[in-house]
Amino acid sequence: MTSPLHEALTQFVTDEMAHWHVPGVAVGILHNGQEYTAGFGVTNVNHPLPVDSDTLFQIGSTTKTITATAAMRLVEAGQLDLDTPIRRYLPDLRLSDDAVAERVTLRHCFTHTGGWMGDYFDDTGDGDDALAQYVARMADLPQLTPLGEVWSYNNAGFGLAGRVIEAVTGQPYEDAARRLVLEPLGMEMSFFRAADAITHRCAVGHQVLDAEDPTKARAEVARPWALARNANCVGGLISTVKDQLRYARFHLGGGESESGERLLSPASMALMQSELAEAGSGTKAVGVSWLLGEIGGLKTVAHGGATKGQMSAFLFVPARNFAITVLTNADRGRTLHGRVVKWALEKFVGLVADEPTRLTLSPQELAEYAGHYRAALSDLDVTATDTGLMLQVIPKGGFPKKDTPPGPTPPPAPALFTAPDRLLITDGPSAGNRGEVLRAENGEIVWLRLGGRIHRKS
Repeated sequence: MTSPLHEALTQFVTDEMAHWHVPGVAVGILHNGQEYTAGFGVTNVNHPLPVDSDTLFQIGSTTKTITATAAMRLVEAGQLDLDTPIRRYLPDLRLSDDAVAERVTLRHCFTHTGGWMGDYFDDTGDGDDALAQYVARMADLPQLTPLGEVWSYNNAGFGLAGRVIEAVTGQPYEDAARRLVLEPLGMEMSFFRAADAITHRCAVGHQVLDAEDPTKARAEVARPWALARNANCVGGLISTVKDQLRYARFHLGGGESESGERLLSPASMALMQSELAEAGSGTKAVGVSWLLGEIGGLKTVAHGGATKGQMSAFLFVPARNFAITVLTNADRGRTLHGRVVKWALEKFVGLVADEPTRLTLSPQELAEYAGHYRAALSDLDVTATDTGLMLQVIPKGGFPKKDTPPGPTPPPAPALFTAPDRLLITDGPSAGNRGEVLRAENGEIVWLRLGGRIHRKS
C-alpha cells in the first residue's frame, strides 16, 4: 500500500534519475514500524530488466559495517578484543612502520585511524588465501600520519580486520560473515560471490558520459562488474533493499534478531554507535565502523558505499526509528542518493540540516589554499576565485584494481568557507560535500581532506 508521501517520493526519485542520468534505483524506507520498498528504471542499459525490490545491487562500503558487526560478535565470544594489538592474532603482520605494526588494533581499523595509505586495491586471486596475500602486500603501503591521530578513510584497514576474522574463526571471511551476521538476520538475498548472485536479477554499474551536456549525456556499462575477492570484507556485499532494511532493524534494536536470538549485548550495540574518534568531511565522528552525524539535533548513523558504477546510501535515525537505503547503478548515483536521503529525512521525519554559514576571506587568505594536492586515487588542483576556491578533481585510476585506468574527469567544483579551514562544495555533482584543511603545528597547510581522504599539498 502506498500513500501520498510515497507517491511524492516516487516522483522525486524519477525526476532525479532523469536529471542525473541514472538508469536504475531501488529505495527502502522504514518508518513508524512500516516498510516501504520500490524499484525504478532498469538494471542494465544494454540488456534492460525492470528494477524491483528484489534486484541485487552492490552495496559497496556499507559492507564495512557487516565486517564490524561480525567482529563484535567475536569480541563478545572472547575471541577478539578491540584494543589488543593485532599481532596477537596475526603474528606475521608487517607494515612499513614496524612500530605501527606492533601497536595497531582493531579499534584503529574500525575508526579509520591506522594512518597508512588506505586506498589500496589489488587482485590477489579467487582462492581462500586472497585476503592473506592482500594483507601481506600491505607492508608496502606508506605510513602517512601517526597511528591513531588523523581520521582518513581507510579501505585497507578493513582488509586487515577481515583477515583477523579469518584467523580467529578458521574460516574464509565470507563464510564467517554469513554465519555471524547474514544468516542470523535472515539476509537470504545477500551474497559475496558473483556465482551466487548471478542466478537472481542483478543491477550492472554504469558510468555517465558527457553528463554536462543533456543532449549528449548517456550511461555506459562499467566493467569489470565484480570486485576482487580480497575486497569482500571492505565493500563486496551484494544485496537488496529488503535485506538492507532487515539489517537496519537490527542496528536500530537492542542486539536481537527478528527471531529473538541475542547476537550482541545492548552495550556492544551502543559502542558501535558511540563517538570513538573525531572525523570530518561532513561526518561528525566515527564509531565501530559507523559514520555518525547530526541533523536537527538528532544523531544519524550511516554508511554508504561505492563500487564500479554502483553507489549506495544507508542511514538511520535511532531516536525516530527511521531508516533509509538507496541503491543506484551509476557513478552519478552518489548525488542522487544524497538528494533522496535529504528529501526523505525532511518529508518523513521533519529533519532539515541547518543552512551553513559563510566565511568571507580576502584574496590573500584564499591564495594560501591554492596549489596541488596528492592522494592515491585522485589529485586536486585548487585555485582561488573572487569568492572562494575552485577544486578540480584529477582521477588517477587504481579502483577497483590497481591497474584500472582513470574514469571521467568531473567538472570543476566551486567551494566556499563555512569556518576557518572548513569547506563546502556549492555546485555540481559534488554539491554538499565538505572538506577540511589540516595544518602542521607551525600553521603550514599539510593536508586537504575531501571525501574523507587526506590529500597532501605539494
